[in-house]
Amino acid sequence: MTALTRGDIIRRFEGFAPQRAVAETRQDGTVLVRSVAPLGPAVRLTTDWLQHWAGAAPDRTFLAERSGAGWRRMSFRETLEQVRAVAAGLVGRGLSAERPIAILSGNSIDHALLLLAAQYVGVPTASLAEQYSLVPEARGRLTEILEILTPGLVYVSDRERFADALTARPLQGVEIVASAASRGATPLDQLAKAATSGLEAAHATVTPDSLAKIIFTSGSISAPKGVMTTQRMLCVNQAQIRQVWPFLGDHPPQLVDWLPWNHVFGGSHNINMMLANGGTLYIDDGKPTAGGFGRTIENLKLVGHTISFNVPTTFALLVEHMEKDEALRAAYFRGLDLIFYAGASLPQHLWEKLETMAMATNGYAPLMSSGWGMTETAPTGTMVHSPIDRAGELGAPLPGVTAKLIPGEDGRCELRVKGPNVMPGYFRDPTRTAESFDEEGYLITGDAVRLIDPADPSRGMFYEGRVAEDFKLMTGTWVQVSKLRVGALPDLSPLVADLVIAGHDSDQVGALAFPNLAGMRALGIVAEEDNGALAGPALKAALLERLTALARKATGSSNRITRILVLAEPPSIEHGETTDKGTLNQRRVLTHRANLVARLEDEGDKAVVRLGKEQS
Repeated sequence: MTALTRGDIIRRFEGFAPQRAVAETRQDGTVLVRSVAPLGPAVRLTTDWLQHWAGAAPDRTFLAERSGAGWRRMSFRETLEQVRAVAAGLVGRGLSAERPIAILSGNSIDHALLLLAAQYVGVPTASLAEQYSLVPEARGRLTEILEILTPGLVYVSDRERFADALTARPLQGVEIVASAASRGATPLDQLAKAATSGLEAAHATVTPDSLAKIIFTSGSISAPKGVMTTQRMLCVNQAQIRQVWPFLGDHPPQLVDWLPWNHVFGGSHNINMMLANGGTLYIDDGKPTAGGFGRTIENLKLVGHTISFNVPTTFALLVEHMEKDEALRAAYFRGLDLIFYAGASLPQHLWEKLETMAMATNGYAPLMSSGWGMTETAPTGTMVHSPIDRAGELGAPLPGVTAKLIPGEDGRCELRVKGPNVMPGYFRDPTRTAESFDEEGYLITGDAVRLIDPADPSRGMFYEGRVAEDFKLMTGTWVQVSKLRVGALPDLSPLVADLVIAGHDSDQVGALAFPNLAGMRALGIVAEEDNGALAGPALKAALLERLTALARKATGSSNRITRILVLAEPPSIEHGETTDKGTLNQRRVLTHRANLVARLEDEGDKAVVRLGKEQS
């Protein structure tokens, strides 16, 4: 498939509001950027959306999940009825912010009903990654989180499947609710048969400041942090998004989505977008793994979607399969209004392949967008809402959000934010709460950005990586890790699936590479394990060719990778190297595999592929 020039791309429609922002520069060089548009009205509670759509479109499907060869569907009216019934069962159980609900199972209709029922009566929930319960090596993280939570009720889809996790010390004596009937658990449908006395009184106590969720972050090396997420944060954030994406009101949006609800992207951004705008969420029970992606492909072919939300690693898988599967390509792009990536930077070559495929399939390309956000901002703080043709742009601040840009010595700016969608703090962690805000009340994000055009803040910002990930070489030159990683991946394809950049306290940049085994096989490359690494003459020759090509494009030591070691073991959830979204934690990989990082400096290590002086 031939790549198109930028002028060849035809957009289907302009669905964005004008992106307009203003900037104020202080004497110390700090820049404050905010949207020109004032923040519009927002509903008070998330369940206000449900009540609205149950009246305005009662028979429209809100939630659907796979059932046999088809789908189990639940309309807005049925969802409201079930939510109220389950909520009545929660009343009188002594649940509160001190005794919240822990949800151990993954995405499902029952999971969604319990989330909304709890929000209806003001009980916070904490959805936890299934891996913490089902992978024995990760169960220590589960216990750590439960000790912070002290839940008053725990939900699982199947008590037998989660039996080992339910033996965790913090769950002893805690009521278990399960979808599948089993001894020792309260069936969810029994919970939904409780008398409704007290339901409306409990609902009346819920306010915009009520705690709706506690979402545990997965990116820190230290102990888990529970982000306190209020009703106001969730409701305001959807109102902000709707202001800059008015196309959400043109027709009901539809998602086929796998992103886990223990993360803010899937569990707050995506599900609430469908709820707020009267859309339909098809719960994709596939996963971006070798064994699970076939199910995602099947689901995409069964039902259409209007928006595609995903992380870059999954878009890479989609592109790989769509290049070989015309039916998938047709199903994916049919009726598609928007492609949106988050969680990490999308390599530009994937961006362009998606546009090219869309043009070849439909004769036009959907809107392409991204933004910036984090669990602490519910999640969206900035959003692209003007046509763009490259990855990495974050857009301008949403209405009501102020971005504070603090200039650094390397030319980038540290990003801090303030707004009604920003968290009040971390659950039962006043110390880290205090450390997360500056003296003016701005959230310290740890991300680096730069204005695309300092003379025109409406152009928005460009992502420049994590401040904590970047480092200096011994020469004093800054290495911008995210930028280097994203720029190198296309040249290392199809051998490498992802990279972790190394070189702290060194005079050269190195990298640990997670292999693309399918890509290696396609090239006929066979490698053998060498104490945690992969090595072999064919692999070395192929990587050396690609490293040499990369070196020719480099402008200095800070963006030239001179050595690379291919890892034999995939990233570990147990050690926090990756999340269930497939996002790598750079610092944890470097820490956990310190022995392999050290091998990059060993001139005699035959598994390390390194450039010679004439090549670098």
